[in-house]
Amino acid sequence: MSAKVYTDKDADLGILNGKTLAILGFGSQGHAHALNLKDSGAKVIIGLYEGSKSAPVAKDYGFEVLSNAEAVKKADVIMIALPDMKQAAVYEKDIAPNLTPGKTLVFLHGLNIHFKLITPKKGVDVIMVAPKGPGHIVRSQYKEGKGVPALVAALPGSSKNALPLALAWAKGIGATRGGVIETTFREETETDLFGEQAVLCGGVSALIKAGFETLCEAGYQPEMAYFECCHEMKLIVDLINESGLSGMRFSVSDTAEWGDYQSGPRVITADTKKAMKQVLTEIQDGTFVNKWVAEHKAGYPNFLRIREEETKHPIEKVGAELRSLMPWIKKKNVNKGTTAQASFIA
Repeated sequence: MSAKVYTDKDADLGILNGKTLAILGFGSQGHAHALNLKDSGAKVIIGLYEGSKSAPVAKDYGFEVLSNAEAVKKADVIMIALPDMKQAAVYEKDIAPNLTPGKTLVFLHGLNIHFKLITPKKGVDVIMVAPKGPGHIVRSQYKEGKGVPALVAALPGSSKNALPLALAWAKGIGATRGGVIETTFREETETDLFGEQAVLCGGVSALIKAGFETLCEAGYQPEMAYFECCHEMKLIVDLINESGLSGMRFSVSDTAEWGDYQSGPRVITADTKKAMKQVLTEIQDGTFVNKWVAEHKAGYPNFLRIREEETKHPIEKVGAELRSLMPWIKKKNVNKGTTAQASFIA
């Protein structure tokens, strides 16, 4: 591994002493950062919009809850833990007017900074602390005395205090227990978007559906197709997470391993990689983000239409029926409503 990995010994929590940390938003990542930092001894306040349903939840945890603008005024360090497409508007309305020199902005993801949807004021440090796991895992690992690895970055032009503060924040949420790697806003943003689109969400979803459809169209029962193309995906991914591709291949049958070598490259071909490179190009040149911003400004018509169509795919009906027969699987009835939501995948 060529990247430097920072651990607990490389970070000083004392940097946060005497500072007020504001977290705008109390969702998946926001609540985890707030609770972990509080448990690490930091002074944390929460900023929310008027009428937010998260306000009573945050208050129940013992946090002072203010409006976004008041939280920015009061804080020395401000984390924007809001969906990507909401950040720019909140920045212009609530953050920028109250952002004085010497304060620090913290981002969980680099999109708004890298693609210049937000242009911070001069004299303000801009850093990123991006855990490589969802908020509930960031919280649960911290409570167990462990930590989710994270990426940190300091925007060029920030002071010499920026990176040490990012590392202190990372230590406060437990990330230095798992290991922290320094990156840049550009590298984190472009690799994160590519991973989501080409592999983790877009790639995997499309592969699962294509396999399911192929078996069903060939006359096999949809239940069999679901088991083979969706259900067992977790088993394989867990093996890869635990011991890499080679470890996974060691754990499956020789027949499965031989099929991997023979058929994998026929499905994921040079044309697939060419398409992946085009996806990466559209991320790098701003095409993807420009389309996403336009979709947001239009009220998400295509996003919501596609989301609704995807919920009606036959694999969803079969999957729900089969999962109801599996008591060991924790059931979740996810209803995202009618507005676009953002979540932190990695």
